[in-house]
Amino acid sequence: MLGWEGELPQPAVRTIEEMRSVLADPSCESSGSLYYMYRDLVKSDADWIWLCHHNLRYDLTVIPSQTLCGEWVKTKGHYHPKNPAGIGYPEIYEVIEGEAHYLLQSRTLDDVVMISASAGDLVIIPPDYGHIAINPSRDTTLVMGNIVSTAFQSEYGEYEKYHGAAYYEMSSGTMRKNPFYPVFTPIRYLGESCGWGTHRICQASLYHLIGNEDALSFLNYPEKLLTVFSVLLKG
Repeated sequence: MLGWEGELPQPAVRTIEEMRSVLADPSCESSGSLYYMYRDLVKSDADWIWLCHHNLRYDLTVIPSQTLCGEWVKTKGHYHPKNPAGIGYPEIYEVIEGEAHYLLQSRTLDDVVMISASAGDLVIIPPDYGHIAINPSRDTTLVMGNIVSTAFQSEYGEYEKYHGAAYYEMSSGTMRKNPFYPVFTPIRYLGESCGWGTHRICQASLYHLIGNEDALSFLNYPEKLLTVFSVLLKG
């Protein structure tokens, strides 16, 4: 179930009341739960020990299909702080079921990027980019896995301040500019290629990277891969 073997723990639940400040229509009369977050998942004691030793965490996020007064359901959106070397912590996602749109934006708000991903795709969130995940489907639940450093807490303040991301993705197929943003930045749409030379890594499964220090060390030490991140952002 949901790309996971065995019983899942109780999830953290994001409700619409917690999301109103970042919606295109904060007065939307929808109610209830929007998505579910299963944190610190492992399939073996060995995986748990390795993740803990390397300050990493594997999560699942489940986003049932839904529209909120014309806007596709999405995550709240957050940035990551900088690591001790002064580089923002990155993150890596895998789409396990469904389709995802990842809307990224730089802290300086001079770059906004949309990445479309399908089941089996892995997507890297580069340093110093805020991000939301959107489920653009009328009938399919989006299930995502992610691995991220445990050395920080996500920062939601900028998204709350500006009432969401730079754009709202509407179920009509349009991208509505968020009027609270101080600058207008057109969206860049990245291509479909994969590999370290672009915005995706081709791997069989994100979970199977657990134990591979070469593959995952960048999540705590992004300074080792600055040239790679610069290429990722070019698409």
